[in-house]
Amino acid sequence: MLENKVCIVTGAASGIGLAIAEAFTKNRAKVVMADINEEKLKIESERLDMDYFTADLTKREACKGLVDFTLDKFSKVDILVNIAGIQHVSPIEEFPEDKWDFIISLMLTAPFLLTKYVFPTMKEQKWGRIINLNSIHGLVASEFKVAYVSAKHGLSGLTKTAALEGGPYGITVNSICPAYVRTPLVDNQIDAQAKSHGISRDKVIEEIMLQKAVIKKLIEPSTIADVALFLCLDAGAHITGSMIPVDGGWTAG
Repeated sequence: MLENKVCIVTGAASGIGLAIAEAFTKNRAKVVMADINEEKLKIESERLDMDYFTADLTKREACKGLVDFTLDKFSKVDILVNIAGIQHVSPIEEFPEDKWDFIISLMLTAPFLLTKYVFPTMKEQKWGRIINLNSIHGLVASEFKVAYVSAKHGLSGLTKTAALEGGPYGITVNSICPAYVRTPLVDNQIDAQAKSHGISRDKVIEEIMLQKAVIKKLIEPSTIADVALFLCLDAGAHITGSMIPVDGGWTAG
């Protein structure tokens, strides 16, 4: 369904990024997998028989290098999926300023730069899909996550602005906003919470992580990949500038 489409996926060595790379590969896209973890990236890209590009996306030259690598290899970019991100939890008055700079750079500036660099080729070919892996925290806030929440709210603004500018050229831009997804990062958080509270993993998921959701289950990465795939198909061609919650009812109340 994505035959001959060229796709860049960041954060592609694990979790949601890897699930999206797998789904797009199965649908015949040509995927350039990008991540800072070169060892895992190489293993997964070889398994999928796809190209990879090791990049620290907090560096502007790395963002430009990723797009240039893809254009040199395939002469176009059809789909950009911005996923790379991290989390840091701390009260505002104790939040490390260098950690703030890093999170904003990785999770807001990098998606802006990558969008900027792929826009010319997408405009020229009159077709493009940009998918930003946002978060429920691009719609609502939680305490102690000031940089993450700020970056994700900024990503919502970037999504809407890029959608308005790209629409006349056949470019759609959307954000997928999930609640907690079953990834290695989240699994580690569950274990830490279970230990600190002296409760089971299931209790952590139901009573702490998904307290505000009505569906008390972690989202599977493949579910997010299916949403991303839909947005790239003809069926999703009129969806743009949207923040798409995949949150188990978190924002319904």
